[in-house]
Formats: sequence, C-alpha cells, structure tokens
Amino acid sequence: MTTRRDFLSALACALIARRRSGSWLVAPGPRPHPSAAQLEWQRDELAMFLHFGVNSFTDREWGDGREDPAIFNPRQLDARQWARVARAAGFRTLILTAKHHDGFCLWPTKTTTHSVARSPWRNGHGDVVRELVDACRAEQLKVGLYLSPWDRHEPSYGDSDRYNAFYRTQLTELLTQYGVIHEVWFDGANGEGPNGRKQVYDWPRTWALVRQLQRNAVIFSDAGPDIRWIGNEHGVAGETNWSTVNPSVVPYPGATGDGVMRMLQEGDPNGTVWRPGETDVSIRPGWFYHAAEDTRVKTGDELVELYFTSVGRNSKLLLNVPPTREGKLHDRDVASLEAMRRRLTAIFGETPPGGARPNGWRVTGQRRGVLEIEYRRPVTVSLADLREDVTRGQIVSHYELAGSNGGAWTTLSRGTTIGYRKLDRFTPTRVRRVRLTIEAVNAAQPVGIALYSTLNLTDCRTLPSCTTSQRQSPDASSPRVFEL
Repeated sequence: MTTRRDFLSALACALIARRRSGSWLVAPGPRPHPSAAQLEWQRDELAMFLHFGVNSFTDREWGDGREDPAIFNPRQLDARQWARVARAAGFRTLILTAKHHDGFCLWPTKTTTHSVARSPWRNGHGDVVRELVDACRAEQLKVGLYLSPWDRHEPSYGDSDRYNAFYRTQLTELLTQYGVIHEVWFDGANGEGPNGRKQVYDWPRTWALVRQLQRNAVIFSDAGPDIRWIGNEHGVAGETNWSTVNPSVVPYPGATGDGVMRMLQEGDPNGTVWRPGETDVSIRPGWFYHAAEDTRVKTGDELVELYFTSVGRNSKLLLNVPPTREGKLHDRDVASLEAMRRRLTAIFGETPPGGARPNGWRVTGQRRGVLEIEYRRPVTVSLADLREDVTRGQIVSHYELAGSNGGAWTTLSRGTTIGYRKLDRFTPTRVRRVRLTIEAVNAAQPVGIALYSTLNLTDCRTLPSCTTSQRQSPDASSPRVFEL
C-alpha cells in the first residue's frame, strides 16, 4: 500500500482545463478538499462489512424484533479469523452490524434485554463488538460500527423524542467503551413503530454526538456528512463521480427522488462540500449468511470487477462478507477473497523500469493541457491508472488518452472525472508514444498516470490456471508497468 499512497509524488504533472461544453464551468478559487480523515479513508480503498446477528440464525434478511435471544449462539465465533482474512485480502477496515433492524444488540447494552447478554453464547457474558475491536487491534485494522436507526423491537420507536434519546444512549455506549472507532455507519432505514407512528430521526444531534465522542471518525450516510452512499448496492459507482456535492439536495438519510439519486451517483462539480462516495455490495446475494447461497458466492474475478467499478471510479469498496451461524467466514467466501487479492497483486504488482521519456506538458488553452510520453521501443498497454492530487480538490472534468506506434493517434480511453483514482481498461494496443489530454473546471494541478500491459489483465483471467510462460516476467521491450 505504501507504493500506491506515494504514487502521486513519483508521477509527472499535466495542465488541466475546463469542460468544453461549459456546463461544468465553476468560479475560480479554492476547491473543497478532503479532511485528513477523509483522505485516509479513501486511500484505504477496501473495507469489509460484517452482517451478523439473530438473522444469521433465523435465516432471514430482516428480523422483526420478536426473536428469542437464546437462538444466538455462535459456538465457534472467531473474530480474529475475520480480521486475518480481511488483512490478507488487502482490506483495511472491518465494519460490524452492532445492531440491525431487529434491534438485537451484539454488545451487552444497558438499554434493552434484546442483546447478547440474554443469549447462551459465552454464558451470557459475550460481547461481539469487543471481540471484533480486539481482533482489529491485533491485526492493525480499523474499526467501524453500524447502528441501525430502525429498531423493530424497541417499544419507544415511533415516539420520536423518546426513541432518539434511546438511540443516542446506545450510540454513546458504542463510542465510549471500545476505544478509537474510525467509521460510524448510518442509513435511513425507517418504519412504523408499534404505536402506529412513523419515527422522525434527529440526525443533526446524532452526528454532533459522534463528533463529540469520536472526533476523528468519518460519518457515513446518504447525507454524509463525511462519506455518502453511492446510490446502489450493486458495487457500481458512476462513471462520472465528483467527490463534491450540494448538501441541500440530499438533506437527510433516506431522502428519495431523481435529483437525490443523481447526486449520490455523480456528485456535483459545483458542490460546496467534500463528500466522497462509498460503494457497498455483498459477496453473496443476501447480506446475512444463508447456507442456500454457498454456491452463489462471487468469484475472485467478479470481485476484481467490483474493484474496478468502485475504487477505479473514485470511490471506495465496502464488501459485505457475512459470518456463518458458527461465527466464522465461510471457506468459499475466503477462497474468493484470496483469489481477488492474487489477481489484483498480479495486475498492480511491482513496477520494473519502463524506459519512459516524458516530453512534458504544454498549454493548449486557458484551462487545457497535454502530456506526452515516449518509450524507447514499442510496448503493449491495456490499462491506465489516472490520479489527481485530491488534497487540493478535484477538478478534472474531461480527459482523453491516446497512443501512437509511429502513425496516427488512436484513442485508448476517454472519460469525465478522475478524482482520487480512475482505472480505464481498453483493447491491448502496441504504442511508442502516449498522450493524455485533460480539461478541468479550475486552476491547474498535478495529475498522475501509470500504464499496465495486457499480460496480467486479459491473458490470464484466472490466475491459478496461468501457464508458466504466461506468468514469466516480460522482457524490457514489453514492461508490465510504466510510471511517469
């Protein structure tokens, strides 16, 4: 990860300019930019969601709050296994469903009897949150917690003021008893309470409480305030994806409408706040473990595809991997995660000398520029890794990458936003020169580019089946990676 995080410092600069159509033209001046916590959050790239609770034992996705706590008894629970698997696969954060919509709490809360304290697990003295936190500390991972606002067990739900106070008490327990929490995860789940009234959440006070108790934690929800939902649960961020948003369009978690969905998916180049998107998806069809889905686990190649459609589109991937009712990650899920890591390592491995000779950038307009690179001999490329220095904001609104092998220029890829990272795959092409043309909405900033060959991208779709000749290192005339 160090090489990736230091990526920009080793790359060339290019002038960037405004969108030709003018539809993304914004006033010059400082752009919104990430806080230190937001920047660290995005650089981690991968987080693992752990949906676990009474639903794991009832074989349901949504519980109704009437479950008997006695059913919760994960006899082989091993949070350290969760953390070891996550770390080996390249994940940097584990986020646990401390409470889902059924209201069952995975820690011995003082607010309700619907918790692990009334279960036979660990003789009623268990604490899943504690075991997760200890495992993450041991494996040097970050901790995130989800506390469902919807609680189908709690009688006060629907009596808005009473329930909001109850909810803040639960949140206070979680944020004061377990040390540093790095991400606090909220959604807009909302239903009718037992009194027939719809609950109205007090999000400003809830977020303020997080700021008070865990000031360095990032807060996720549809409406942020730090991280936004990407608008779907398919693992696909928008091809156009600004990390800036207009906060008035999505005023609270659970807001609906076409404008809301566009803002979640694409952001806004004119946005006044920095709120990058998190892309969540499950490794299985469901979010909780179901034995019937053991044969429907996403493959390593499918997980790599999700990496490209999330991290590769200026987002972060939050992949759900639900523990079984025994309390361990299933072997098939683990195998897919291992395959994903092997695949990504093969694609983005160490960078041998590429022999690139940058010709520098030249100004071609008020806010437009071109960067050209020339190689000593023709090379084959099929993947471009583009990055902005987002510490100064996000401004690229259009780009085009072209290649030439001595003749006419051929378009390799084109797109709109880049942001933290944009990964473009294209037909393997033999080139001697590469040209990156960039336009933007504001003043010029450095942009980074790395090019990768086809060797580990298309010739070797399933890594274990590669032949020896396919896996061997390319010679100097066909380097795998080129950094500028």
